[in-house]
Amino acid sequence: MADTPVKSPTRAFRPGNSVLDSVAYAMQNRDKFIADSIAMRYLRVPDAAMRAEYADSVFARELYHGYGFLDLHSRSKSRVMEGHNRPSRDPWVIVLIIAMLLYTAILNLALGKDVSNVFASFYSKRVLSIAGKEESPVSSWAFLGLFLLFCATFGLFLYQLAAYKGVYYKIAGSGLFTFLTIVIIVLFSLKFLILKFLGFVFDINKLVTEYLNILHLTYFNIAFVFLPVVICFSLLGAQYIPVLLTVTLIIIIVIFIWQYIRSSVNIISTFRFHKFYLFTYLCALEICPVLILIKALNIKI
Repeated sequence: MADTPVKSPTRAFRPGNSVLDSVAYAMQNRDKFIADSIAMRYLRVPDAAMRAEYADSVFARELYHGYGFLDLHSRSKSRVMEGHNRPSRDPWVIVLIIAMLLYTAILNLALGKDVSNVFASFYSKRVLSIAGKEESPVSSWAFLGLFLLFCATFGLFLYQLAAYKGVYYKIAGSGLFTFLTIVIIVLFSLKFLILKFLGFVFDINKLVTEYLNILHLTYFNIAFVFLPVVICFSLLGAQYIPVLLTVTLIIIIVIFIWQYIRSSVNIISTFRFHKFYLFTYLCALEICPVLILIKALNIKI
């Protein structure tokens, strides 16, 4: 008997029964759904319901719902805040400083030797020895010109100091500067006359003349200190003024100690009298007038 071959069972293929085909079909439907949604949303003409929804959202967001526009407030681009008072400086001060610089340049051109002696008196013993005699190291015209420069720079310094401290008077501006300059001229002129009178009364004219020469050189050196100080006072900010005042005070003290006290004590020591009188003189004619002037101006140092 012949063997019969084994036949494997035939499987009928039914579309859609494969799991992989089902997954692929679902993903295809999903992509089509998304594409149709995007097309419906952005490419196709929206229906009436969608247009109404969009219009309602715009009206709710942009349309005014207040009462008669009374509750609307103007919107400012910048916030209003409390500011700081910016102190202004007088323009005429700059013009005056330029005039002082030109005046100093003219003095240097016309009386250059005398101006050089004033500067040299700070470090040169030869000039101080000349001042320690009856002859003056500067001429009469140089004395007059430098004395006016000293009074003008000192007056402008006091004016700027009063303005910085916020002290006000009945007169202001250039009138106050002129008044201060005249007061300084009168006070120092009276001081020189009083010294001359004391020299005549006590018969010490030679001593007083030598002392006045040293005093003049000291004041003239201080005038050349005040000149750059008033320039810095006019150009620097308010936060730098205390530093400027401190440096100015230190320089003036150095000039007094190095030139005035060193030279004047040598001259006065040749005349024997009690030290109490020297102390009384320094307080009465050197220190007190400056303090009285500052106190009269009501300037708080």
